Amino acid sequence: MPRNSKTLRRCGGALALAISGAAGAQTLAAADAAPGADLAALRGAAPGAIAATAGSMSAPSLSAGSVSADAAAACGAKRPAINFNRWNENWNALAHPCVPRAPLDGLKYIPLSDDGVSYLSLGAGLRERYEHIDAPQFGAGTAPSDGYVIQRANLHADLRLGPYVQIFGQLVDARAFQKKVIAPPDRDKLDVEQLFMTVAVPTADGAVKFRAGRQEMAFDLQRFIAVRDGPNVRQAFDGVWADWEHGPWRLIGYVTQPVQNRSIHTFDDYSDPHLTLNGIRLEYQGLGPGDLSGYYSRYRRDGARFLDATGDERRNVWDMRYNGKQGALDFDIEGMLQSGQVGAKQVSAWALGSIAGYTFAKTGWTPRVGLQFDMASGDKHAGDGKLGTFNPLFPNGYYFALAGLTGYSNLIHLKPSVTIKPAKTFSVTTALGLQWRQTTADAVYVQNMSGVPRTAGKGSRWTGAYAQLRADWAVTANVAAALEAVHFHAGDSLRNAGGRDADYLGVELKFGW
Repeated sequence: MPRNSKTLRRCGGALALAISGAAGAQTLAAADAAPGADLAALRGAAPGAIAATAGSMSAPSLSAGSVSADAAAACGAKRPAINFNRWNENWNALAHPCVPRAPLDGLKYIPLSDDGVSYLSLGAGLRERYEHIDAPQFGAGTAPSDGYVIQRANLHADLRLGPYVQIFGQLVDARAFQKKVIAPPDRDKLDVEQLFMTVAVPTADGAVKFRAGRQEMAFDLQRFIAVRDGPNVRQAFDGVWADWEHGPWRLIGYVTQPVQNRSIHTFDDYSDPHLTLNGIRLEYQGLGPGDLSGYYSRYRRDGARFLDATGDERRNVWDMRYNGKQGALDFDIEGMLQSGQVGAKQVSAWALGSIAGYTFAKTGWTPRVGLQFDMASGDKHAGDGKLGTFNPLFPNGYYFALAGLTGYSNLIHLKPSVTIKPAKTFSVTTALGLQWRQTTADAVYVQNMSGVPRTAGKGSRWTGAYAQLRADWAVTANVAAALEAVHFHAGDSLRNAGGRDADYLGVELKFGW
């Protein structure tokens, strides 16, 4: 359409600039998924960035980048990869004169001490995505068919003061061009995305770490606590994070206020005591073929609104997860219980998420056959003084599909998938999602806990089925491209509510330096 063509042309210059800078940039992370992580949940992330605790202060992942294999072996130092968490990159590898240089390395590593341990590193990122969805909320709501471009630009500075102290700052400017309906995750005028200080002191068999300030954090596959990389504006938290590691054990505590973006003016994002997330987490690595983790969080949100409850929301959140790999089989299973109250209503909710896959590593294109199963409770009886609707808290927009037509509330979801890799830098995933409601008394929910109008208490459990096609390509060392298409065939419950089939198309180009 003419409007969409105009939108694409508006961002074409930025995309061309990103591609033209590829030769001098650092290695973009490969497209391989971490063990136990389904590609549907890992789109756009560096390998292992989500399967590991994304809020951790673990050692940075390194990649050979533009260094030849012989030079890297002789030198013993490698260029770091562009990481999903940019603060996790360690650029003092450039202190080794044997590491070949690339353009702009003078900005990637600015030594501040004779030994090279203290340094300043600068970096940037740009993501452009065209999206078209013809039936938001399956056409049952007021949102019209829409085609638009979302753009996210980042600049960051990483200051290392000796071996134990880090000060990291990152700016974000997120824009939506020609989008008819703007939600908070769509747009954020120039603002502070992250600004924190970390002190990490090694011990005999681990480390003690402390981080304070505005920061991103995520757990596991980001089902419920996520960086929210799928939408245009990522989720940050103002708070403190403490981490004690000893052998296979890890204990984490956090006290946070989630950042809320207004985008009326520049630098107007805020947090306040009306929305908080505090908790404690325990991890144990190497329990059988996998790792075990669990956490308790206290979630507070004032003025919450649900279909059958209104008022201040206080939830006790209990979560347990086990994930790992056994031969060619990878697996991940997570369960969450929620109690508390919303206004005068007592909360009793739960959710289960699981993914398993088998990779045929010795077969051409290394196919992986996966199966995903998810359930989340809904509210079974309106007006009974109880609320059973599960709150997914801070979910990852990628977990089901970019179309945003599947929310993690009142849900039964089954999704077989097949992923192939025709080339090392190119992968294709096809999937078929089958979707039901956990109870017909509650609504069908799309992303952000938005209920589809006229579905609560009506129709059958069957919601519909969707076909998904996803392709990811590491175009160059620092440019990645992706395409995703989804067709959702609406069931009778949605059609009787005024809904219809929905189609989504997303085309993405991402640049990292």
